[in-house]
Amino acid sequence: MANVPVQRMSQLLAKTLRDDPADAEVLSHKLLVRAGYVRRTAAGIWSWLPLGKKVLANVERIVREEMDAVGAQEVLLPAILPREPYEATGRWEEYGPELFRLQDRKGGDYLLGPTHEEIFTLLVKDQASSYKDLPVILYQIQNKYRDEARPRAGILRGREFLMKDSYSFDTEDEGLAASYAVHREAYQKIFARLGLDYRICAATAGAMGGSKSEEFLAPAEAGEDTFADCPNCDFAANTEAITYPLKPVDGSGVPAAEDIPTPDTPTIETLAASLGVPASATLKNLLVKVDGEIVAVGVPGDREVDMGKVEAHFAPATVELVTETDFAARPDLVRGYVGPRGLDKVTYIADPRVAPGTAWITGANKAGTHTKNVVVGRDFEVGEYIDVVVVQEGDPCPECGTGLVLDRAIEIGHIFQLGRKYADALKLDVLGQNGKPVRVTMGSYGIGVSRAVAALAEQSADDKGLCWPKEVAPADVHVVAAGKALQTELALDISGKLAAAGVRVLVDDRPGVSPGVKFTDSELIGVPHILVAGRRAADGVVELKDRRTGEREELTVEEAVARLTA
Repeated sequence: MANVPVQRMSQLLAKTLRDDPADAEVLSHKLLVRAGYVRRTAAGIWSWLPLGKKVLANVERIVREEMDAVGAQEVLLPAILPREPYEATGRWEEYGPELFRLQDRKGGDYLLGPTHEEIFTLLVKDQASSYKDLPVILYQIQNKYRDEARPRAGILRGREFLMKDSYSFDTEDEGLAASYAVHREAYQKIFARLGLDYRICAATAGAMGGSKSEEFLAPAEAGEDTFADCPNCDFAANTEAITYPLKPVDGSGVPAAEDIPTPDTPTIETLAASLGVPASATLKNLLVKVDGEIVAVGVPGDREVDMGKVEAHFAPATVELVTETDFAARPDLVRGYVGPRGLDKVTYIADPRVAPGTAWITGANKAGTHTKNVVVGRDFEVGEYIDVVVVQEGDPCPECGTGLVLDRAIEIGHIFQLGRKYADALKLDVLGQNGKPVRVTMGSYGIGVSRAVAALAEQSADDKGLCWPKEVAPADVHVVAAGKALQTELALDISGKLAAAGVRVLVDDRPGVSPGVKFTDSELIGVPHILVAGRRAADGVVELKDRRTGEREELTVEEAVARLTA
């Protein structure tokens, strides 16, 4: 193996910190800053220092190797993109305020790319003219940009982030399914090599569009996604993607609807307490505005409405809660007593739990009054059913009925079967075998490269600091010179021997730094092996420590070199 240079901490641009940054909320943010891997440049914008750049490059390398292995071809597209392709697909407006928009000196509109479906589509349109040019998979590893309203959690949610995005182009749906399967398998290899614990979960397509979508989620307390896992079968899904079938019941035996006086009960809690019934017997009716039009959302009284699901359903329309002003303009809508019967100029949607035949206690659209025995399909109609409740721990698995377990996770990858959404918008056709134009079908596949670094830090750190898996660590071994001249000489000598054998070495040869600080920093930085030239340096004996397990062993220099090069 080729000789690799030794990285000496006496020359390294990296300053470790004893205390957590004041603005740090999550573990990865705290440790990556304290260990000298990253530094904040502005809100949501980060600089990668030498150690951090090495880890980031290692993640890139693994991603690149596995993408190349499946025949994907690497390209590099611009980050500054023209408005017109995004306007053609509708995403210039759909992205909303998260899109970085800018103008050149001539007034031309541009954006900083959040993702590149449109530009890859145009590239293939320019380069491919026949079915013989397809299928093809193209990818890039490039910075992306999103104007996050509240960038937080360090590199987990930034305004600039490094991403691998790849795109498949096929002439048939069967080809798209095959390209999707190829990416799914490649992602499993990538995340296994990275040493990440992850789950593959059904997901929603969101602004990307398309039919099928799956997320690769890394369980972590700092995660912003919630996923449901079934302990009895293979089901796993982002809670936003979980759906349940509509199951009508026989409501023919329910008595006629009857108004009942319920003064001072404008909330589900006060209503249930007043009537002595469980909240699950009541029907909650949440009013929202969809592009200014009022929509009522019906869910059982003991459940909350997941606004993310409502927004996803009506996207790209703007969804917002009704206000006091809205109620004032609609005296027929009585705050706290809204019910589904007799609603005028209001679209009514409901969760599948509000199934035909089910009976409820709900608002009567009169102050201080509710109605009991209100049966769906008899007393009112649901315009559309969508899954809108917040999924709870213990909800039945859609596959087997076992209670679901919820966990937080970091999204590290997402794959989509886009279909022809972008090809239709940008008219991507090739000549088919019969000489007639064929509309191309696409897939889109992303991995958060910089986010994977944060996910690894979250999952692998302990109470002493970072603890990197070998393939992504900034070095294979961290050699510590305890302080005296003889110890430093031995540390540099063994570092040179290890480097000559191809081992990546970080050596702490900083003069004037106490052994205690060096030991603490070695654990904070998190290289897999720590080799200490300490009290027995005069005997040619060093101490080898496994950073993850804490196991220690005294070895001669020759034994240590043999062990670390095996």
